Amino acid sequence: MNTKYIFPIVLSSVLLFMNSCSLIFEPVDTYSDVTEGITEGGDEVVFRDKAAVEGHLVTLYNQLRERQEHWYLDLLLIAEAHADNAYAGTTGAEVVPFENNAIEGSNSVINRDWNRYLEDIARANRLIVNIDGVQDASLTIAERERYKAEAKIFRAMILFDMVRLWGSIPVITTEAEDITSETIGEVYDDYFPSQATEEEAYRQIEQDLLDALGAAPDNNLSDKTRFSKSVAKALLAKIYAEKPIRDYNKVIQYADELAADGFDLVSDYSDLFGMNASNTDTKMRNTQESILEAQFFSGGGNWVTWMFGRDLTNWNNNFTWAKWVTPSRDLIRTFQNEGDEVRYRESIVYYETSWSNYYPSSNYPFMYKCRSAFSSIIKYRYADILLLKAEALIMRDGADLAAAADIIDRIRQRAGGLPRLSSSVRASKEAMLDALLKERRLELAFEGQRWFDLVRLNKVEEVMNAVFANDSGRRPQVYPFSENSYRMPIPQAVLDQNPNLVQNPGY
Repeated sequence: MNTKYIFPIVLSSVLLFMNSCSLIFEPVDTYSDVTEGITEGGDEVVFRDKAAVEGHLVTLYNQLRERQEHWYLDLLLIAEAHADNAYAGTTGAEVVPFENNAIEGSNSVINRDWNRYLEDIARANRLIVNIDGVQDASLTIAERERYKAEAKIFRAMILFDMVRLWGSIPVITTEAEDITSETIGEVYDDYFPSQATEEEAYRQIEQDLLDALGAAPDNNLSDKTRFSKSVAKALLAKIYAEKPIRDYNKVIQYADELAADGFDLVSDYSDLFGMNASNTDTKMRNTQESILEAQFFSGGGNWVTWMFGRDLTNWNNNFTWAKWVTPSRDLIRTFQNEGDEVRYRESIVYYETSWSNYYPSSNYPFMYKCRSAFSSIIKYRYADILLLKAEALIMRDGADLAAAADIIDRIRQRAGGLPRLSSSVRASKEAMLDALLKERRLELAFEGQRWFDLVRLNKVEEVMNAVFANDSGRRPQVYPFSENSYRMPIPQAVLDQNPNLVQNPGY
């Protein structure tokens, strides 16, 4: 069988080559999940027409709805429970190490995520590489460029998640040719790619996003599910805040461009995650603050709800076992000390349970930003980008602390009219950075940001080694956090398959 997907499990093909020295297969002359046919000249037809291309694009979008484990569930486990916002939530051997800092390359969550991210990249590459060869006059040049732009934004999203987790990663932008006895030397590295540096990975993300800006769909105020120009701008703002290609002026530029695109804070924080009055549907979709979201409706609900707490549209569904990402005492105390009732109420909810892993079963807290089968999962929202602009204003050469403070105060005003930052805080760069980190923690709790904030600003050791003494509910720390803790381990199974990969230091 011919295949051009670069999926992680290709070792069997190489072993077959070693055993037989021949991997030449008969051409596939019928349509299948891998090919759409063979031309008279013997070339594979990847997409036979416009409909096939559009069907594949739908497949890319469906990854946000149908494969939530890696890009949402597991990412929240890492970003919240591996940071100070949450506990793992269960006693499962695959999740506890994220709480007590005992993650190893054998961890099944890490292995699942690596493989699924690479599968996503392969899907994007299939469209990007092959769309220009589609023999269908009804597929216009403009449409080809738009579909390619959407796929590049999707690929950039995946690469961004991967590089923040693992640092040096394979950066795959092509499709591997078939392995035969004649081509093994040429295509071996395509099937077993080595790692690019972090900077090289970020430069590919940057290039994909800049390429996409010209042809991607414009922002649609009534449909925030598309890989639009605004999604590309949000990602550009985020990547330019990261250390390998840091450019704070560009963070500010793209944050301002998003404002020009019509994004703003909603006046009522509960519009972002709330339910309607009868708890039969989410309160709002496509708010002016949402940049990209996955949406769910009757017949195709959001199943991850039952991994975090109750499904408010189906009260007793899957509520007999302990959930992931249990809010920490440290986070709860931070909300309470700040008097932040609005965001506390929208972020954490208490139920009676049949388990008491971390709290008394009579009053057990849960992450509350995904609360029903019809809750949207907001991947990017404007408040995150606006606070990144404040970060850039604090950290860039020629800091503008007053402008940064105004942004933070604006976020705090929306959160129930919290007090403005004091004059002493506004006058100190260090105090402003602390205020920013706390504001991001409270504003973006359980949205997959906290760990990456600590990594980006070199706060992992300072914050995480202290929290175990300050939080009586956290499991005992297995290993102290160090400079090697900033990256996840490369899965051991992947290292065993691919001799060109090197484990991250410390694992």
